[in-house]
Amino acid sequence: MTKLSETQTIILSRAAQNKDRIALPLPDSLRGGAAAKVVGAMLTKGFLEEVEADMRKGEPVWRETGDAHGVTLIATDAGLAAIGIKPEDSNTAPAGATDAPTDTLAQDVPTEPEAAPKTRTPREGTKQATLIAMLRAPDGATIEEIMAATGWQSHTVCGAMAGALKKKLGLEITSEKVENRGRVYRIER
Repeated sequence: MTKLSETQTIILSRAAQNKDRIALPLPDSLRGGAAAKVVGAMLTKGFLEEVEADMRKGEPVWRETGDAHGVTLIATDAGLAAIGIKPEDSNTAPAGATDAPTDTLAQDVPTEPEAAPKTRTPREGTKQATLIAMLRAPDGATIEEIMAATGWQSHTVCGAMAGALKKKLGLEITSEKVENRGRVYRIER
């Protein structure tokens, strides 16, 4: 199964509940450029399709084409498959669709697990490399020591440890209070 963001899952789930598979309205939290980015990615992956909106039926409009017509978004068979739903009848076209979704779209969705992401390694001589070296030292490092070595403020040091080291690089950082030194941080080996 394809890995989807929470927002993409919500959009496809709502569309699956509609008879015509219309993916509108989008979640209230998704507006402007963020909406365009999420929908663009879903169109590229083949999870959504733009079709002419039937204005007489009052179908919601994703974007206007400029000639008093609009385009709406529908979930494709691949989109439904991505959330684990098998289409009831894959040969029927949703309202306004010029071509029925085909089984070829569903085949575009990778069925085998995706390769593990490439392991990130920091460049030599960067502040991040300095931070990692300090944390790998047997004595570890305090926030103040890291601030002095990198020129960062304390919130930047904490953010780098939580974001870059823990989340992106997957390193396990521990801390303990050491008498006469304060809280000391280390990377577990």
